Amino acid sequence: MTVINRFFLLFSAILLSACVSSPPRHVDNLCHIFDEKAGWYKQAKKSEKRWGSPIPVIMAIMRQESSFRATAKPPRTKILWVIPGPRPSSAYGYPQAKDATWKWYKKFSGNLFADRDEFEDAIDFIGWYNRQTNRRNDVQLNDSYRLYLAYHEGHGGYERGTYRKKRWLTNVAKKVAGKAQTYKKQLQGCEKRMRRGWWPF
Repeated sequence: MTVINRFFLLFSAILLSACVSSPPRHVDNLCHIFDEKAGWYKQAKKSEKRWGSPIPVIMAIMRQESSFRATAKPPRTKILWVIPGPRPSSAYGYPQAKDATWKWYKKFSGNLFADRDEFEDAIDFIGWYNRQTNRRNDVQLNDSYRLYLAYHEGHGGYERGTYRKKRWLTNVAKKVAGKAQTYKKQLQGCEKRMRRGWWPF
């Protein structure tokens, strides 16, 4: 490989990393998140209005899944406890959506060019998925506990009650529900300010 080619590859890698959004600094305060990330409130509100699942719920699910990291992936498995092995699933991006589920979303939501590492697409996906859970599993759109169980297990798994044998998962779902309540209280204190100015809501 020539010096020019090496320089080009290095420059491309730097440029690509610069395009990926870094996670917010204060992931446990919804007002701070929206203050730091220009446009995120508007995009979350758009998802809420389109699919009916409240902002605190969809943001709490994303907080749990990726901690708002655009290129998040499941950790690799270990071979003989040392050698990095394959990842346990194809989950990727802000929503940790798997390849097949993401294709399903793009086909039926009309968002054909969506990317999992784009916040606007990811937050719309979570709202859309919650809406499918509401229709198929009769879970209320503000029931963050059951919505998360269906999000993690899939609609069929939720119907079969696979989560009942997973104490760790029900504990995580309780954590998500608690975070949604915290986000709700925080948003009540700052949403009026968020809606002012150029936000058309």
